[in-house]
Amino acid sequence: MNLLQIVILALVQGITEFLPISSSAHLILVPHLFGWSDQGLHFDVAANTGTTLAVLLFFRRDLRTYLKAGLRSLRQPPAKWDLTGRHAWWIVLATLPVAVCGLLFFDWISTTGRDPRILATASIVFGVFLYWGDRAGRKRRDLADLKFRDTVFIGLAQALALIPGTSRSGVTMTAGLMSGFDRVAATRFGFLLAVPVGLLAATKDLWELAQAPPAPSALAALALGALVAGLSAYAAIGWLLKWVRRQDLTLFVVYRILLGLVILLI
Repeated sequence: MNLLQIVILALVQGITEFLPISSSAHLILVPHLFGWSDQGLHFDVAANTGTTLAVLLFFRRDLRTYLKAGLRSLRQPPAKWDLTGRHAWWIVLATLPVAVCGLLFFDWISTTGRDPRILATASIVFGVFLYWGDRAGRKRRDLADLKFRDTVFIGLAQALALIPGTSRSGVTMTAGLMSGFDRVAATRFGFLLAVPVGLLAATKDLWELAQAPPAPSALAALALGALVAGLSAYAAIGWLLKWVRRQDLTLFVVYRILLGLVILLI
């Protein structure tokens, strides 16, 4: 990979990872458009690590609060957990479906699931669901209203993001909106769920990377990819949170449908 490829693919990964438009679809489409070969596992690991660090940094205060509350709750019976303590464990709970499904369906996800027709269909279908959730949801609840049943529903929905082209942030936002949360609450909870998912994915990726470590000459390129992906992801998170405070999600719905059609055409 040359410098231009590294920067473009890292930007694509960073920007699309947290916007509700599917990073997997873009990382397959962009190399195809430019006639590039697959970027390989080493680059994917570096870029994913960069985006995981970005969300950890952006929500560091929230995560510190949840971590303290979660540890404090270990010394108490569940009936005495405060709101923050319950939320901390519910974030962990909502991660279980995607972790289990990821292990069960890994082979399909990494092979058949990357079929462009599946990518395109998922982009369009879940784009329509995003539109429906944004229009039909009551948008009256915030995270203080989060219940156990909401966590289960959003966690199960998050598992659907294993279908390439779905978008993890998009499907969690959709489930949150369908549960009656406002756009900001649905978006923030989706981002918080990205932390354990990202850490699990990074651990798995780094383990695989350790089995076939990159050449020392490639480390600088991988570090650049991680840095660009992380910085662009950090900016994308902040931009999206500002956007959902003022605007609806129609822009992303239209983009997803057009993206799906472009993938089918080419």
